[in-house]
Amino acid sequence: QVQLVESGGGSVQSGGSLRLSCASSGYPYSSYCMGWFRQAPGKEREGVAAIDSDGSTSYADSVKGRFTISQDNAKNTLYLQMNSLKPEDTAMYYCAARLWGLTSVQALGVIQEADFHYFGQGTQVTVSS
Repeated sequence: QVQLVESGGGSVQSGGSLRLSCASSGYPYSSYCMGWFRQAPGKEREGVAAIDSDGSTSYADSVKGRFTISQDNAKNTLYLQMNSLKPEDTAMYYCAARLWGLTSVQALGVIQEADFHYFGQGTQVTVSS
């Protein structure tokens, strides 16, 4: 059974930084795509960043240059380093996994919720001005 458990959320002031982690288990797949999504109150869930099993990455325009997605395969952990945080980054952040079909970020293009098979429970990020 695939499990994704996020941690690292919290409250920070504008301009601050946070690092989110996602511990994954339950899938022996060699080809995959992992992603981070976020959902603010009253808004749809949106893709933030993705990384595939080759290490290629993609980002939403709103976070390019501020957020960095990475993975530690030995620890089965996905990370999202968030710098220069803004109040509009306030949201619940979710880890997601795509484990079959096309898994390269280049092939997937825009990071879309419908392309991912599993989601974690989320971790809250609040940025105050």
